[in-house]
Formats: sequence, structure tokens, C-alpha cells
Amino acid sequence: MAQRTKLLASQKRTNGTTVPTAPREVTRNITKTVMAMLWGRAAARCEFAGCNRPLWKSPVTQEPVNIAQMAHIYSFGEGGPRGNVGVTDDALNGIENLLLVCHACHRKIDQKLDGGRYSVNLLRRWKSEHERRIEVVTGVSPNKQSHVLLYGANIGEQNSSLNFNDAALAMFPDYFPATDQPLELSMVNNSSTDRDADYWQTESRRLQTLFQQRVRERLTLNEISHLSVFTLAPQPLLIQLGTLLCDIIPATVFQRHREPSTWEWPATADMQPFEIQAPTDTSGPPALVLSVSATITSDRVFDVLGPDASIWTVKAASPHNDIIKSQTQISQFKTLVRPLLDRIKTAHGQTMPLHVFPAVPVTVAVALGQTRMPKADMPWKIYDQVNALGGFISALSIS
Repeated sequence: MAQRTKLLASQKRTNGTTVPTAPREVTRNITKTVMAMLWGRAAARCEFAGCNRPLWKSPVTQEPVNIAQMAHIYSFGEGGPRGNVGVTDDALNGIENLLLVCHACHRKIDQKLDGGRYSVNLLRRWKSEHERRIEVVTGVSPNKQSHVLLYGANIGEQNSSLNFNDAALAMFPDYFPATDQPLELSMVNNSSTDRDADYWQTESRRLQTLFQQRVRERLTLNEISHLSVFTLAPQPLLIQLGTLLCDIIPATVFQRHREPSTWEWPATADMQPFEIQAPTDTSGPPALVLSVSATITSDRVFDVLGPDASIWTVKAASPHNDIIKSQTQISQFKTLVRPLLDRIKTAHGQTMPLHVFPAVPVTVAVALGQTRMPKADMPWKIYDQVNALGGFISALSIS
């Protein structure tokens, strides 16, 4: 017990009070077995929540170097941060009382004698969550590996925020990230909006270029077997992303749910059926209206195409913006739309442009693009609702 009552070299006395200074790694009573287990369970990464820094290399030069420190949850010395009253000698240097951390995070958790906001319970929770995540990810079987694809583009004035960690949680337990680096197709710090004259063409070209560079080339090399797609963007760009993915690439597209706010699919869901409304007169320009997340009235289409437009409608019984709650609904939508596209082509001819007016959730927009058969379908002209410009505007053409 004498050893426990000694002050560490990283502590000093000020006015009779023990104050921690720069903490150092205390290893003299930590066995090699415990050290090896801690490194393994932490996967050589900092266990401070949100840090996750690799501890086997320099963050500056990337040279191999051990920058790990072993921090005590209950302090090694009796006067250390969070104390150690009632904790046995063996438990103090046991694996459940140790965190593998970088120097900066070690400093943060040990600044105050009582631990401050870094309490025993909080550090224990962080340790448990980190080590559980490592156990899950490293236990991935090859057929459960999926590459995370992130694509965000500004929707009006709103920036699209996509997070790899949120994606990884939503994939569980069906898939796990094949790598900790997502396939990022978003434009960083893009200030343009759908009101700008060159927005659509610029974003469309950028999406096609990045998809070719970061996805299609790796697919050609058989480096990708499955994609988990997380995207927030205007609907015309989502439809275009679907055409790039097509149905040949195995992919699961995730939906951002509003209530509750999550990417994870709910365990149970009420499924609304989709229905088709066909025009009585097919002599005018064909329009495909998708009223799934909101209702698009015929007059809004007539304002763009004229009063003789032939409107084909796919609608939900009660459209709303949080309607998609199951991947089964996406499969049903594809099953309904594929023969509908053939039906419209038969009525209007293969060379006639099909004018697409979407009001759909993310997954439905991507699914529409996935159903397109480039050699068989009509050219598409896709519209987007831009309130600042007075209604639907022509956004993208897919030929």
C-alpha cells in the first residue's frame, strides 16, 4: 500500500494540496498481459469519445511511433484525479480501470482532482462504447462488408451534413463499413444554390466525375462488392445518382427519418400502397408526376408544359415527407414504376422526352434513377420546385 500513497512524478503539492500537472503514463504495475489486452481491445486508437486517433504513428510525419498512454479511470495515486477510495491494488491496474489514450486526451481527463466533467461513469461508458465498436467492426465477415457512399448537395439555402459514424450505426447489423474512409462525392464548402444559373450543370458534372473516379473505377477492379448509400441533395441530382448506380450495382440506399431523427430503419412500419393514375388523352407531351412526399397538382404541370400535357401520376394515398419507413416500400415502388415507364413509352414513343416532376423522399428519387434503362427508355427532363423562382424549373436532362 505504500506504493499507492506515493505522489506520482506528474503531481506536485501547492499549499498542502495535491495538484496534477502534466500526467504521464504509469506502467510499472501494469502487466504485459493487461497492456496487450488493452491495445487489442482499443485497436490502438484513442478511447476518448470523438478522438479515435491512431496511436501507432506520428500525426505529423506518419512515421511509426508509439504515442499511446494508459490513463487510469480511478487514479493510480490516492490524491489523483477521481481518487481511488475502496479500489483494490489489483483493480487499479486492471484492464477495466485503464483507457488507451493520446497525450492530449490524457491531459484533458486529468486536469481536475475530482475529474471535473470527466467522471468515472463517463469514462467507463466511453471505454465500453469504443471497445464494443471495435469488436463489432473487426468481426465483419466478408459478405457483410459494404463501402459507405456519401453524397450531399445544397438544398436551397440548407447545407447537407453527412456523417460517416452515423452511417456506420445505421448499417448495423446487416452490413459493416468495409473501410473507415467513405466514398465521398460531396462538394466541400460549396456556396452555390439551386437559384444560381449554373448550379445544376455544375453539380451534375461534378457528380458524374467523382462517381467515375471514386466508385466506377473501383467497381471495375472488383474492389467494391456492395454500397451503402447516404445522401441528401435536391431531387434531380438524387435521380441522376440513381442512374449512375443503376440496378447492376448491389446497393442499399438509406433514408433520413424525421421522427425519430435517425438513418436507421424502424423495426416496424405502416406501409402505404402506391397507385397509378393514367391520362385519358395521350396526345400531349408526357409528364410523370410523383406525389409521394407531397401532392403535385395538375395546374403546376400545365404552367410548365401547357394545358395539353398528358399527366401520368404515381401517388401515395396520404403523401407526407416522412412516408418511407421500410426498404420493402422501395422495392414496391421499383416494381410499380418499371412497367409504367414501358407503358408511357408505348403511348408516346421512345424519342419523346418524358418530363419528370418529383415530390419524393431521398430513397424514392434514387430508386427512380435506378429503374432507368438507358438504352430502352425515353429521354428524361427533370424538374425541381424552386420557390424563389416561382415554381418548377427545368433542372437536368438525362438522355
